[in-house]
Amino acid sequence: MTGQPAVVIAIGNPYRRDDGIGPAVASEIERLQLPGVRIVMSDGEPVGLLAAWDGADLAIVVDAIRHEPSCPGRVHRLTATELDSDAAAASSHGFGVPYAVQLSRALNRQPGRLVLFGIEAGDTGAGSGLSATVAAAVPTAVAAVRAELGKR
Repeated sequence: MTGQPAVVIAIGNPYRRDDGIGPAVASEIERLQLPGVRIVMSDGEPVGLLAAWDGADLAIVVDAIRHEPSCPGRVHRLTATELDSDAAAASSHGFGVPYAVQLSRALNRQPGRLVLFGIEAGDTGAGSGLSATVAAAVPTAVAAVRAELGKR
């Protein structure tokens, strides 16, 4: 790692079961205390995302997604360009990251590089704790985020 500013943005609600995957992954990354890496928890609101990645050379967003066909726990890596064209994957939140990316372009507030790790959710109903299949994806997602941070 070069020490250039990076931010890992976790989107999700740990009280909506698998929607808590973003915070679960970010908590594991935070425990590693990686130099030059800031962790931000977010509800996914687009203006908040722009503020979170403002000035970052690398922004990594971790979020639960819906995808068809569904395979809960599968990890997807998407770049900002791919977010515009991947209609099969959608955030489990309102407007989601693709809208924030479009807004950041319009306002010229993009990070140097943006990567989304979307983990397919199964159960986003009320309650705490990830489903077994999504919980099993946490180490894979953490490794993917660490590898992306290593490319700086």
